[in-house]
Amino acid sequence: MSEQNQDRAPLADPAEDDAFFPSPYSLSQYVPPKTDFDGVEHEGEYTGGRWKVLMIGTEERYLMTEEGKFFSTGNHPVEMLLPLKHLADAGFEVEIATITGAPVKLELWAMPAEDEAVKDTFERFKQQLKNPRKLSDLVESELGEDSDYLGVFIPGGHGAVNDLPESELVQQVLDFVQDRQRTLITLCHGPAALLASGLGREESRFAGYEITVFPDALDEGPNVEIGYLPGHLRWLVAEELGKQGLKVLNEDMTGAVHRDRNLLTGDSPLASHALGKLAADVLLDEAAARD
Repeated sequence: MSEQNQDRAPLADPAEDDAFFPSPYSLSQYVPPKTDFDGVEHEGEYTGGRWKVLMIGTEERYLMTEEGKFFSTGNHPVEMLLPLKHLADAGFEVEIATITGAPVKLELWAMPAEDEAVKDTFERFKQQLKNPRKLSDLVESELGEDSDYLGVFIPGGHGAVNDLPESELVQQVLDFVQDRQRTLITLCHGPAALLASGLGREESRFAGYEITVFPDALDEGPNVEIGYLPGHLRWLVAEELGKQGLKVLNEDMTGAVHRDRNLLTGDSPLASHALGKLAADVLLDEAAARD
């Protein structure tokens, strides 16, 4: 079948009225059978046994578009699982939480069919993803001055736009990151969670930070045109982050990663492997400095 004739119509999700998965054509463009993963660089290097990483996933499946259609989304598996692999293989314990403790939602249609690293990591964390911790429990009892969380990881996927930016609990986690100078790792649409820092405040605590993030131009145009999205987003992530004083460095999707102080970001699924390597490097250095 020629590219011109491939189906660009979003596929109906029978579980919800007027809900859609990405079109077959868009998946042929965005979901290769393998990622660029070529191994971890710090296998088992952290042996201290104390420091952990907190991953905050989205528990929301459906993202409403301007046109009133739902995008059937969640967290992107590559954006979640490759960074997790680097961090866990380096020796850090990973704990997974959602806002209410409901299961993490994933875009399993984006799972690379021939990538054993991604699929094996999914199996490794499957039970935690189904039974995450309740974020309020962590905020209440485990984010004090002596907290064992060295880093916080917020993966991407359009689902992160749903619940994280308006959560006061997420704001409290971000305050913990800044108060205790812990490392925050996020990519693609995950940086939408940074908007929670500005809730009820004149200024975000991340104002002035430079970041990479999924380009608004793709969500405004091509992602709708090729049927990846069933409609236009009601607001754009990079635009809103800019309003809070963050500086978005990228206008396209190249796999770029960036570090600004304690914030590590990546622009898309293409950045997952590189961001995972960077995160492991940084957290190992931090662990050595704090132990």
